[in-house]
Amino acid sequence: MKYVDEFRDAELVQKTVAEIRRTVTRPWTIMEICGGQTHAIMHFGIDQLLPPEIELVHGPGCPVCVTPLEQIDKALEIASRPDVIFTSYGDMLRVPGSHKDLFSIRAAGGDVRVVYSPLDAVKIAQQNPHKQVVFFAIGFETTAPANAMSVVQAKALGVTNFSILVSHVRVPPAMHAILGSPNNRVQAFLAAGHVNAVMGYWEYPPIAAQYHTPMVVTGFEPLDILQGILKTVQQLEQGRYEVENGYGRAVTYEGNKPAQAVISQVFEECDRKWRGIGTIPNSGWRLRPEFADFDAERRFDVGEIRPEESAVCISGLILQGLKKPNECPAFGKECTPERPLGATMVSGEGACAAYYRYKRE
Repeated sequence: MKYVDEFRDAELVQKTVAEIRRTVTRPWTIMEICGGQTHAIMHFGIDQLLPPEIELVHGPGCPVCVTPLEQIDKALEIASRPDVIFTSYGDMLRVPGSHKDLFSIRAAGGDVRVVYSPLDAVKIAQQNPHKQVVFFAIGFETTAPANAMSVVQAKALGVTNFSILVSHVRVPPAMHAILGSPNNRVQAFLAAGHVNAVMGYWEYPPIAAQYHTPMVVTGFEPLDILQGILKTVQQLEQGRYEVENGYGRAVTYEGNKPAQAVISQVFEECDRKWRGIGTIPNSGWRLRPEFADFDAERRFDVGEIRPEESAVCISGLILQGLKKPNECPAFGKECTPERPLGATMVSGEGACAAYYRYKRE
């Protein structure tokens, strides 16, 4: 298939790996920020092609993984109510809360539905005027425009029985938090191509300059990832710390301006807690006051829920690039995709799930 096969060309892959081997002279630690890139790396065995000097560590770019446990518990509380139709993308249904998950709520009779767009949830609200319809609005900058548009549309249509439970996070503040940590090991970033397709990468050069850290906007096919690694290694070896765009077929410097405009219309920046990491200042979005009527937390008064995290799960260290999934004592034993202790195992983009699926023991 055009635009796929050419980025999986075995000869080009081998040539790029050979160029990385010729370029590298010392150990370097590179973080791929996106969970989709983590799965591609494991799926195609890219980590096993690289020279031993290159270590890839896995970042917090999995939206399910970093959704705080209290937000999941709030979702469970709301979904349990008889007057609610709770809607979500499918990967959230199996994410464990403190004591259960959304599948358990549905099995007990709760009206929990999988949708493919928040606009589907608006339509469900129109069709069920005597029910409260809630959409679980999680994710990075990639999903924010559609979630914002659902609120704009609901307001324009006068749909008053629709609300969203917001748990949006942003990548640049997470980069600041990782690079500013005294335990940081990351020396370069592969930036998340899907996020940059929406937001561009105009926010990144000051971060690269502040921390002397190269960044390359990277796609998701084997050649994309290997070329991103090559570009970061070239910068590291030459003592440069710039932001390069290795995903020009999808990303521009400015990004998608109309998408950014609707985000700014509906959301404002706020401090946000990241599961396993803690609160990162100005790292999230919340609804602006003029859209407060669509805030599910406010509508259902679920602000004081206190979660209970697993004492064994080390997902926080994994999300910061400080540990690998197979260093967790519960990995593949107490914690499996069928019985996950944390979201990094259950999510389709989680690092633990990738290690389990692709046998990185």
